[in-house]
Parts: sequence; structure tokens; C-alpha cells
Amino acid sequence: MSIPTSDRDQPGSTSRLRRTLRSWLSPRRPEPEPGTAGQSRGAIGVELSIVFAVTLGVAGLQSLLTLVDALLRTSSLDQQAVSINAPAATVGLVDLARQLTGILRLFAWGALGVYLLWLSGISPARIGLRRKGFTGDLARGAGLAALIGVPGLGLYLAAHAAGLNLAVQPSTLDEAWWRAPVLVLSALGNSFAEETLVVGYLLTRLRALGLGENRALWISAVLRGSYHLYQGFGGFVGNVVMGLVYGRVWQRTNRLWALVVGHALIDVVAFLGYALLRDRVGWLP
Repeated sequence: MSIPTSDRDQPGSTSRLRRTLRSWLSPRRPEPEPGTAGQSRGAIGVELSIVFAVTLGVAGLQSLLTLVDALLRTSSLDQQAVSINAPAATVGLVDLARQLTGILRLFAWGALGVYLLWLSGISPARIGLRRKGFTGDLARGAGLAALIGVPGLGLYLAAHAAGLNLAVQPSTLDEAWWRAPVLVLSALGNSFAEETLVVGYLLTRLRALGLGENRALWISAVLRGSYHLYQGFGGFVGNVVMGLVYGRVWQRTNRLWALVVGHALIDVVAFLGYALLRDRVGWLP
């Protein structure tokens, strides 16, 4: 009696599935980039300390202090609110200039990480910022946005309802002709700075220090969560999960543009969607 094709192929299919899961859950650490071979561990450690002391590391510390302050107030977290894109001046054009200055700083932070890697011999293309295949990165980014964005919204609403999160207001900017483009640019700036620094730059440097992929991934994800602590515990957990997913995708595919696109789409929907819906629906905190 012949064995059905599906049964005959099952052992091999199971083995391939196990190998695939193992490669995603516990990937091998690749060899350090050639440009980092001559750098001492001490020099790389100093560079990491300086970069994150002036960028997202200090932002994480400030975020932690903001959360501590919120916890010490008499009102519970769910009775408090925090804004991501808030007015920075009373005069419209001055506000526009200050918003654009903040966005420029975000792009500069990301460019700093890219530049330091380039100085050590690692081109932007080697960390996934390549033009070839960018169309595919757009599709991958859309998939990542859907994978993270929808569950992330549910987690935020659940954490707020449980009193573990502040009411996050993605935009409290006044209505103005420049509000929509500024919110889009803010989303692009945030996504470029975060994915370039916390994924492409940091994980590349941690490989040079000899860290395994999983340990480096957790460091990157917890750092991402730390500078979202100002939102509350839900914001922290949600961004740690996002960091684990995005970081592992980069470790396995080396496609950084996909992460930037996915992050930008999430922020554009959040920023513009909240600005349009905050006075029209009752389910948003």
C-alpha cells in the first residue's frame, strides 16, 4: 500500500519547521562587521555611552522620572494625560519653527548613528538602508505596522482601563495649515531615529562586543521601552514587545527600511487619526 504524499512529507516538513523556529528564536551570532575588527571593546563601549547619553538613553531616564512624578501625584495614572506632539509656542509660525527644529534633531540623531558606523567602515547599505529592494520594504513595513499597530492599540486601551497607563494624546496641536505635514514629518523623524539607533546601530555595535543575538535583542527592546515610560506601564510593555519583534526581523533579514516604514505608518495613523477623531468619538481616552 502506498503512503499518502502528505504523510510521507510530514517528517521533513516538521524538521524544516523546527529549524525555522530555532533560527528565529535562537539565531546564531554572525561575524562582526569587518569595519569593527580593529576597534577595542572599550572604545565601542565609550562610543555607545556617548551616543545614548545625548539621544535616547537620556530620553529613557527622563521618561522614567516623568512616570515616577505621575505615580506620586494624588490622581491615578488613568486620570492623567500626556501629549506627544504638543504646542511649543503661542505664535503659530514660531510654533511651526520649533516643531520643525525638534524633527530635525530626530533625523540628526539617526544620522549620527549611521555616520559613526560609516566611519568604522560599515556602510548604510550593510545595516539595511539600501535602495535596492525598497519597494519590497514598503510592503514589509505595511505588514509590520499591521502586526504591531492593531494589538498595540488594544494593549494601550486595556492598560488605561486597568489604571496602568496615562491617557496618551498623540497630538494636541491647534488646527493650522501646517499641522498635517508636521505630524507626518514627526512620524518620519521618530521612526528614523529610533530604528536607526536602537536597531541598526545598537545591535551592530553589540555584535562587535561579542554579545549573542538574544541578549542584544533584549537590551535593544528594553531601551526602546524605557523612553516610552512617560506613557505608563502599558507604553513600556507594548514598546518592549515591538522592540523584540522589530529587532528580530532586522537580525534575520537585515532590512532596516522595512522597520522605518512600519514604525512611520503606525505613528502617522496615530498622530493624524487622533487629531481628526479626538473630538468626534468617545472611546478614545
